[in-house]
Amino acid sequence: MDFALSARAEDVCGRMWDFMREQVFPAEPVYDAWRAERGHDDHGHPPVLEELKVEARKRGLWNLFHHELGGMTNLEYASVAEIMGWSPVIAPEVTNCGAPDTGNMETLMLFGTPEQKQRWLDPLLEGEIRSGFAMTEPDVASSDARNIQTSIVRDGDEYVVNGRKWWITGTADERCQVFIVMGKTDPDGPPHRQQSMVLVPRNTPGFEIVRHLPVFGYQDQHGHSELRFTDVRVPVSNLLAAEGDGFMIAQARLGPGRIHHCMRAIGMAERALALMVERSKARVAFGRPLADQGTVREDIALSRIEIDQVRLYVLKTADLIDKYGAKGARTEISAIKVAAPRVALDVIDRAIQLHGGAGVSDDTPLAGFYAHARTLRIVDGPDAVHIRGVAKEELSRERPYTG
Repeated sequence: MDFALSARAEDVCGRMWDFMREQVFPAEPVYDAWRAERGHDDHGHPPVLEELKVEARKRGLWNLFHHELGGMTNLEYASVAEIMGWSPVIAPEVTNCGAPDTGNMETLMLFGTPEQKQRWLDPLLEGEIRSGFAMTEPDVASSDARNIQTSIVRDGDEYVVNGRKWWITGTADERCQVFIVMGKTDPDGPPHRQQSMVLVPRNTPGFEIVRHLPVFGYQDQHGHSELRFTDVRVPVSNLLAAEGDGFMIAQARLGPGRIHHCMRAIGMAERALALMVERSKARVAFGRPLADQGTVREDIALSRIEIDQVRLYVLKTADLIDKYGAKGARTEISAIKVAAPRVALDVIDRAIQLHGGAGVSDDTPLAGFYAHARTLRIVDGPDAVHIRGVAKEELSRERPYTG
């Protein structure tokens, strides 16, 4: 394995770092002040984001997440995603590389019809609209897609959708104009052929936003929302791929996206470690700088070791996806989904501890980072599901020697 960056990737990473230092980091207090002035329950769109989008396009930092768009492999893009993770709220969005839009755009690229692509993919690629992915439900364990209860029933030339969804990211932002909705079209079919996905525009009659859900008290600007679908009718042409392909589409959608999530988590961990080091040098306790205290040095050293270990694991997984596709890296994808958020949480927690009260306040990004990293252990499947998959693979592995 050779994880050295190509000349192109080195160039993109360099330009991304310039963009972060010159534009994104200075925009963070502007973004926060705009939201604070209106209250965090307000889900309006901070104008500074549109200014940054223009700048990102000028710098050639737009739609880098997909090899056909940005010209980068998963391995190359991984390092770019890590840089974005240093400012996980702003950087992914202003480069049009944020979830859930990246996954939805890849889904439309893979399975959308020409008409679906023209109506929804093109404006998503231009950053004119946003989108949602409606899979998780409040009444069942949605990590097992076979449990999905939302019904999608054909009635002539239309599908009728009924059900409830929650934690649907992006809904609160009025720019979220379309949802990929997963439901059952054949509840009596084979377990992995019961589900289908349809496109539901936001303004469709019967679509209702019930509430916006906070995460550890934080209201995301885009929102994580509970939705209700009551006799929602969409044309049959809004079906993605074929009936019964929902489970397959969901699996195809999650592979590269987990690389993005994991590398952004590593970026958060790196920023937390940077803040930890800065704090340890600036603060004095018991007559010495914190940096001279043995326990603090241990925290810093362990954080470096753990970050570098998990980064190598994620890069290995990205390399496997490039070579063999998501199926060929199935076990590694599950493993990094567990490993990266846990490392990020440990590093962020140490940084919070070193900052004391400032660490749990909004004076630093650490509390927000912690909430975000903790949530990653649930989204796209909880840790227990991925550990189950890794264990299954390990139990079936042939050993060179078992004596």
